[in-house]
Amino acid sequence: AAALEGQQASVVTDYVIKILGLEECADTVVGSIMMRGISGGQKKRLTIGEMLVGPARALFMDEISNGLDASTTYQIVNSMRQSTHILKGTTIISLLQPPPESYELFDDVILLSDGHIVYHGPREDALDFFQHMGFRCPERKNVPDFLQEVISKNDQKQYWARKDQVYHYITVREFAEAFKSFTVGEEMRHELSKPFDKKKGHAAALAFRRYGIPEMQLLKACLSREFLLMKKNSFVFIFKIVQLTVMALILMTLFLKTQMHRETVIDGVIYMGALFFIVSMIIFNGMADLSMTVAKLPVFYKQRNFGFYPSWAYSLPSSFLQIPTTLVEVAVWVSITYFMIGFDPELSRFLKQYFLLVLVGQMSGSLFRFLAAIGRNVIVASTLSSFILLVLMTLSGFVLSRDKINKFWIWGYWISPFMYADNAILANEFLGDNWQQVAPLSTEPLGTQVLKFRGFFTDPNWYWIGIGALFGFTILFNILFALALTFLDPFDKPQALISEDSDNAESDNESSSSDSCPGLEITPGSNNCKKKGMVLPFVPYSVTFDEITYAVDAPQHMIEKGVVKDKLYLLKGISGAFRPGVLTALMGVTGAGKTTLMDVLAGRKTHGYTQGNITISGYPKKQETFARISGYCEQNDIHSPFVTVHESLLYSAWLRLPTEVNRQTRKMFVEEVMALVELDSLRDSIVGLPGVNGLSIEQRKRLTIAVELVANPSIIFMDEPTSGLDARAAAIVMRTVRNTVDTGRTVVCTIHQPSIDIFESFDELFLLKRGGQEIYVGPLGKNSCHLINYFETIDGVTKIKDGYNPATWMMEVSSPGQEVTLGVDFAALYKRSDLYKRNKAMIKDLSKPAVASKDLHFETQYSRSLFTQCLACLWKFHWSYLRNQPYTGVRFLFTTIIALLFGGMFWDLGGKMNNEQDLFNAIGSMFTAVFSIGIQNASAVQPVVDIERTVFYRERAAGMYAAFPYAVAHVLIELPYILFQCIVYTCMVYTMIGFEFTVIKCFWFFFFMYFTLLYFTFYGMMAVSFTPNQHIGYIVSTAFYGLWNIFAGFIIPRPRAPIWWRWYYYACPVSWTLYGFVASQYGDVQDILRSGLTVEAFVKLYFGFEHDMVPIVGAVVVGFGVMFIFIFATCIMMLNFQKR
Repeated sequence: AAALEGQQASVVTDYVIKILGLEECADTVVGSIMMRGISGGQKKRLTIGEMLVGPARALFMDEISNGLDASTTYQIVNSMRQSTHILKGTTIISLLQPPPESYELFDDVILLSDGHIVYHGPREDALDFFQHMGFRCPERKNVPDFLQEVISKNDQKQYWARKDQVYHYITVREFAEAFKSFTVGEEMRHELSKPFDKKKGHAAALAFRRYGIPEMQLLKACLSREFLLMKKNSFVFIFKIVQLTVMALILMTLFLKTQMHRETVIDGVIYMGALFFIVSMIIFNGMADLSMTVAKLPVFYKQRNFGFYPSWAYSLPSSFLQIPTTLVEVAVWVSITYFMIGFDPELSRFLKQYFLLVLVGQMSGSLFRFLAAIGRNVIVASTLSSFILLVLMTLSGFVLSRDKINKFWIWGYWISPFMYADNAILANEFLGDNWQQVAPLSTEPLGTQVLKFRGFFTDPNWYWIGIGALFGFTILFNILFALALTFLDPFDKPQALISEDSDNAESDNESSSSDSCPGLEITPGSNNCKKKGMVLPFVPYSVTFDEITYAVDAPQHMIEKGVVKDKLYLLKGISGAFRPGVLTALMGVTGAGKTTLMDVLAGRKTHGYTQGNITISGYPKKQETFARISGYCEQNDIHSPFVTVHESLLYSAWLRLPTEVNRQTRKMFVEEVMALVELDSLRDSIVGLPGVNGLSIEQRKRLTIAVELVANPSIIFMDEPTSGLDARAAAIVMRTVRNTVDTGRTVVCTIHQPSIDIFESFDELFLLKRGGQEIYVGPLGKNSCHLINYFETIDGVTKIKDGYNPATWMMEVSSPGQEVTLGVDFAALYKRSDLYKRNKAMIKDLSKPAVASKDLHFETQYSRSLFTQCLACLWKFHWSYLRNQPYTGVRFLFTTIIALLFGGMFWDLGGKMNNEQDLFNAIGSMFTAVFSIGIQNASAVQPVVDIERTVFYRERAAGMYAAFPYAVAHVLIELPYILFQCIVYTCMVYTMIGFEFTVIKCFWFFFFMYFTLLYFTFYGMMAVSFTPNQHIGYIVSTAFYGLWNIFAGFIIPRPRAPIWWRWYYYACPVSWTLYGFVASQYGDVQDILRSGLTVEAFVKLYFGFEHDMVPIVGAVVVGFGVMFIFIFATCIMMLNFQKR
């Protein structure tokens, strides 16, 4: 709406919110799969509203009715019709299953199939064209449904009207050719052959500005939105400040000035380590921007492509608003550490360090945002950032001194922001008064000696050179960020999949439809179309529920306005019964509580307050046993993205069918379900991520149903199984549902805007009003006679017209607006009706166990043993990992490149032991490699765990497996991949760096590398397991990287640390890894250094590492991996972050 100038923006926004019926959720968070927010229908209306509030006069609206009830769809389309006619705009809307009354609002119709235009012209002439071709629409048939089915191979025959002629299938191509010679087609061709008359065009018809308002106002709007997002994400920024505060306190006590000395060069090296860590910590603090930026990119790409704003207007607010947070973070850091560590007390040097670190923070944030825009995917971006950080840190001059950098890599030294930051902060400290004393046997100040010892510059001007360079890098990375946003597109784009009814697939469709009913006539209770082949045995069960209420804690703004007191009730005393062999439709306006009721009955709610009685065939419902006999087709269609359709079904059947069903029978049953849901032609298709790649909405919906059907459940809940499908696909789904009911199962479906055929395929209706109260619960009857009679007996209710859709009429006459007009409360009328009394009597009867019946009981909670559960999960992870190239492929590529880079940068340094600096260089290579590859492994695995966790929540709720075997399988699948990764790295790096080539030293190098990468990976998995999402998990995990970095023993060795912190060296896994690497490689070397000490003696004296401890160190490193596995498994079992 910011694209409209002046006060008009707020007026338009309020108007669109009112049109779309979003007033009640205007201040509610949108939410996600993991977080409760607005309903699915409200999200769809929000998407529509995002486009309507702008100044566009040509609107292209794709499938806007998905998830909306018929009355809301009608209201939206009617508003668009009026707007288009009054403002002379152009609007094209694609609809799936459009209600007849909404269809009647359109002026023209375009009928597309397999890339051909079958009809394009006035709506009134569409039926004439098909009658011209020999097809007639039946009386009680919706015209939109007829138009979609008449061009389908499987459904065309039933509409053939020329009884005197033999029917033959007319292909889409033949329809398209015939249309060209039809009257409407000829008129259109004639119209298109004439050049456009510019005199008829309005002067303001074309836009000559790319954006609706001046770009500076767009910048202001983006700045306002970014500030709002920062407030919403305040936890992240508060956590970062708390994290920095804790790390500053640790650093302060570790390098406390009472324990620090300025007497020798080694003392200066310890101070240097503290300063290097400070710079590293501020840089790593910016890593949180990486995942947050990637998370916001999908919305940015959508808005960029629709011309909401230029990329620079989106990128600049991030930099501007980072300045105050950086000022606060660095102020907290410096105020705690500077004087307590004992840096130069001169105020000017304190302020200079503060200013420098602010620039480091700004540079870091802009760098990670740029890398996020380049990566565009969390895995790729985190891998790329790990690689860049590794190269820049290694070439900063601290890990590998400047004079030891290979001439082929010296260019990297000069372009590293780390190098300029390190030189600036070291010059500020070591050229101060505290380091001006001259050491014995030397003519130079001690500070200069320290800088020369590690190869840093001694010119005081390097502080200002560093300041200028960091400022320049900040500007450069922000420019590159804006350019990346401007020119790069997302990796994955939604794929348009060709219909399975294409002419090329006629033979396949003919065979695949042989088991299905001819045509799409679906009648309640009909057994005309029974499934061929076997039906696995099952026991039918009924579900009764009496006086069900469900409430959540009310939002604060609603409490403040006095709307509610403390709880917001979404269901208010609902009662009903679902019986075997009876197909029940659960309907109501958007926000009436349909999905909420389904979640409560299925036991899927994880939050809130539920009251009331639920029984299964007369016995109280127990979720553990109920999950074994029920299935739930969720609205969100959650599946593992990297397995095929066939594999998904095999996996579900393997874990959910009882052990008595052998493998061959299981496979046959899966094949029959695939044929039933018409998924045969997609058996080897990768499922993919919704809206990104893989299956289309309709195909995912059918897969969701099939996944539940292969479990052979007695009770099935389906949440909007036809939402997002066209009439043909919806009819396929409903035919499947009808066949399922006819086998004696209990099936309940929530449904929006059904056609007459689909609506009357249901046996009973459960109708809810907004606020969670039932207003009709009972049978539909033939041609919906019982429903119609019930509402028509209410005074003032409009009679239904002949041929009108009863579902649409019912929603119209029972809408909140009609309640106000008629002055009635439909919920209260129902509670006083005879129908309500009969339903309560039926609930009472069904709530009593039948004679000789037994309560639902299974010997075990799950169908399969824990071992089989683990094996099945491992089988699925095997295929997922094998096909997940952004994860496994990028990880191996990263490792190979890092191995080559390290081998080149540290070429043949492993065997050079002339002085202490040579040892520091070799040990620095081990330390940096462990951290870079380890952090990359931990970061890359987190989005994988996060995506699979959402699938895990669904599968565990369905009773497929316990959490423990799932966690074990997730751990086991990592072992071979990390083994191969470690083999690649060790073989390349060990030989190129030139470590001593003996069997035992090679073994220990490989051993410590392998188990270190394992515990880093398991640590990343663990961080996600105890946090709500991967972004917070990423931030939490990075908090400990700083601790591990400083306590690893490279920056400050254990013997030089204060005694009160030495215990943490034993709790830091990286310190044990470094101990293992250094002690196994150098702990027994007797070469003499320039100082006169042997390598073994220096390693023991400076680091405190002993060669005899290597086996014990190895056991401890393995123990850390086991500990992280245990915490990961425990969190997976105990914690559930899905808010429903």
